[in-house]
Amino acid sequence: MAFRSVFDAGALRSEFEASGISTRFIPIIWKHVFQNPRCQLDEVPSLPAAAYAVLRSKFKPMTSSLSSAVDAKDGVTTKLLIHLQNGSSVEAVIMRYDTTLGKYDGKPRPGGLRSTLCVSSQGMGEPLNNYNALVEAVQIITGHPFQLSPKRITVSTVGIIHAINKIHNDLPNVNLAISLHAPDQEIRCQIMPAARAFPLVKLMDALKLYQNDSQQKIFVEYIMLDGVNDQEEHAHQLGKLLETFKVVVNLIPFNPIASSSFQTSTKQNVTKFQKVLRGLYNIRTTVRKQMGDDISGACGQLVVSLSQQRSVGGASLLTDIEDL
Repeated sequence: MAFRSVFDAGALRSEFEASGISTRFIPIIWKHVFQNPRCQLDEVPSLPAAAYAVLRSKFKPMTSSLSSAVDAKDGVTTKLLIHLQNGSSVEAVIMRYDTTLGKYDGKPRPGGLRSTLCVSSQGMGEPLNNYNALVEAVQIITGHPFQLSPKRITVSTVGIIHAINKIHNDLPNVNLAISLHAPDQEIRCQIMPAARAFPLVKLMDALKLYQNDSQQKIFVEYIMLDGVNDQEEHAHQLGKLLETFKVVVNLIPFNPIASSSFQTSTKQNVTKFQKVLRGLYNIRTTVRKQMGDDISGACGQLVVSLSQQRSVGGASLLTDIEDL
């Protein structure tokens, strides 16, 4: 029998309840393991004997391991390869920033050193298709003992409408990012076939309801593709689509890979696109800094080396911009 992680809240709670053990001991276990990640679960203090028996037989402090960590030349980006006990691998990236070095509206940014962890909730895929596990994971890392602020967490989705309709109630104050990538349904389906299941009109209606309920800004992710979605007319279309929303548009330079026919937009087109959104539509717009492209750790490059090995009849399975 495979062991479960002690941080698998649902499994641990279920086993404790089945054995008549109070679930009030769970935070004690988590705090000890969090502070002593290499410990044995027998070392957790002040638990009833029955709890130790359950922990020994069914749980481990960690069920995954770090296979490799590769640092980029920029000195602030690290790509991690995580090995899961079922044999699968998951990649993640840590990006470190000094926010005082940047400026917004010509003024120095407040803050200081911070780090961002980019991690998938299921290997490589859509987090809102793994909704229950996603909600549980966020609830754990925002609760005791991790206590990460929900405002520091962003869930990125291609636009799963039925899940967007309930995420604010289940995960209040967590940021929502939408992988939009095009200002109309036709172009969006061309570069992101998964969008066929979620028409743009219905998606925008869901986002409007979400924003009315949450009163939170929405992050819009927009990968810039040369000649596809980066022209001035596209900027105007996007501006009109978003002008009634409170959003931050993040323009993302496409990181070319061998299995894709898409090309990176020119800096001139990106700049012009940004000026239209900012100047004419008063939409806050940023251009994502490219980090870790030399270690295939930049946006869109995760698990590419693994995915390129998965093919059917010699045809690549990478058909969606979200997979790229």
